[in-house]
Amino acid sequence: MPSEEPCANPLLLGWVQEWVDQARERNSKGLTTYKKAYAALKACPVTFQHPSQLQQLKGFGEKLCNRLTEKMQKHCQQNGLPMPKRPRRSIVPGLPDQNEDDEDNEGRPPKRQRKAKPYVPGLRSGPYALILGLAMLEEGTRNGMTKPQLIEVAQPHCDASFTAPSQPNSFYTAWNSMKTLLDKELVDERGRPTRRYTLTDEGWEVARRIQQTMNPGQAGPAQPARPETRPQEVEEIAPRRPNPTRSPSLEIEEKPTEPSSYSNVVSNGDSSAEGPVLPRNFRAIRLAPGSFEVHLVLDVREVRAKTDRDYMQNELAKKGVVPIMRSLELGDALWIAKCKDGGFLSRHGAEGDEVVLDYVVERKRLDDLISSVKDGRFHEQKFRLKRSGIKNVVYIIEEISMDSETLDRRAEMVQSAIGSTQVVNGFFVKKTQKMDDTIRYLTRMTMLLKKQYESKPLLVIPTLILTAQNYLPLLDHLRKKDPTTGHYITYPAFASLASKSDMMTLRDLYLKMLMCTKQVSGEKALEIQKRWKTPYEFVRAFEDCGGGEEGKKRKRELVSGQMGNLVGRKRITKPLSTKIAEIWADM
Repeated sequence: MPSEEPCANPLLLGWVQEWVDQARERNSKGLTTYKKAYAALKACPVTFQHPSQLQQLKGFGEKLCNRLTEKMQKHCQQNGLPMPKRPRRSIVPGLPDQNEDDEDNEGRPPKRQRKAKPYVPGLRSGPYALILGLAMLEEGTRNGMTKPQLIEVAQPHCDASFTAPSQPNSFYTAWNSMKTLLDKELVDERGRPTRRYTLTDEGWEVARRIQQTMNPGQAGPAQPARPETRPQEVEEIAPRRPNPTRSPSLEIEEKPTEPSSYSNVVSNGDSSAEGPVLPRNFRAIRLAPGSFEVHLVLDVREVRAKTDRDYMQNELAKKGVVPIMRSLELGDALWIAKCKDGGFLSRHGAEGDEVVLDYVVERKRLDDLISSVKDGRFHEQKFRLKRSGIKNVVYIIEEISMDSETLDRRAEMVQSAIGSTQVVNGFFVKKTQKMDDTIRYLTRMTMLLKKQYESKPLLVIPTLILTAQNYLPLLDHLRKKDPTTGHYITYPAFASLASKSDMMTLRDLYLKMLMCTKQVSGEKALEIQKRWKTPYEFVRAFEDCGGGEEGKKRKRELVSGQMGNLVGRKRITKPLSTKIAEIWADM
């Protein structure tokens, strides 16, 4: 690596150049390090008195400077030269704001060592909850808590679970933070085989600091009240271990295709008419404030794992939200107004005692989102949610840990799916890191909706005037007429309208047939259905194109000729039109 330009430190640069050449000959991994050091030293215009001063340059560490110091000592001995003294401070001569006079430096007081900061656990973290749980014991006692006892009293103070991992493919729980407390000597562990835990003196100091932060006027840690433990809840303290051999994506249960028990509550209506006939001058059922309570309804198939089916239900109950568990026809969670008088609705032309509110949640884990986009379920679910009549649709995306290679390969697809859900469908997308975050979100939403709805009256549409044909046009008409007033339907009517099996009309079946073709979205299928009302009309249109080469050309361009001038996602290109013709026409 010859250099024609003059260097301020030619001797040191020559030694570094030797090491660069040796590393290149040996194909050593340190070649990059030596090259960086050589380039930095060559570019430096300042002359160094001692090799130790090179640590201020990029690429020079303590080890490399020590090697140069040894080289310098050998060089001085061989040539009878005095060895330069190592400076007390690493001063680069010629640089501003540096005092090179050692005598002035001797008068300065030594730097004060920074005190180590006291340990402060994160709010509602595992260590935070364990310390508060152990603080329930009397200070100085030697009779500590066992692991089940400590988990029972610590769980209310922690957002994560002490018994179940936050991810199905993980084995770490909040209890793993006990190792941190033991390493920091904040907790003392005694006993075999039954281990008991107590706070050390340092642990009690941390507990006092936590308590003073929570209650500034309180001197010491208060003894929290022990939560009441029901007999049937004691068995749930035992840790639940997920099956490590199962893939996370296999834990998503498919919804069975059994016919809905509510399928006959709402009639189909007359589908042969030109347009739905809206009922006039009907009288809505009024639910007065205080006559109902808002509840969260959770689908029974929302499980954390096959071996841990009740995790979400139990965690919600611990946070003060006891969900109603049932098999939902649409969505994974929704909210209802439950009448305190069970017979009120039936006396006024409706059924049941529950009214569906304007919020529904669809929960997707990241792996399930990818698979549902690939097989088309994602678009079908969004289409059904859009047709449910519920104004506020929330998509919860749980960004669980996945194989980085798979995630990178599907990243663009995931972002596109989330973006279209927000922009095109108008749904709200909430991203969470794990199921515990989803549970906290559902808890907050439940509390918020209780405040929003329980203080105002609800207007319920009588089920007798509803049909599958007039439901959405009626809702649209009422919302345009009075945007500030909401109109709702009973849960049996909602389940009947959202049913996948018995409520399938010819129009719905036609749209699903169209969407089976790749790249035909719900919007495109609707535009096709507007122009050709039934499958028979669509097939007949292809037959009218005639035969021969000219007929095949007209068939290929039939759909694109009608919809090629549309804007955005509704537009159908010629390649897609050809693909549709190959399926629906005799080519």
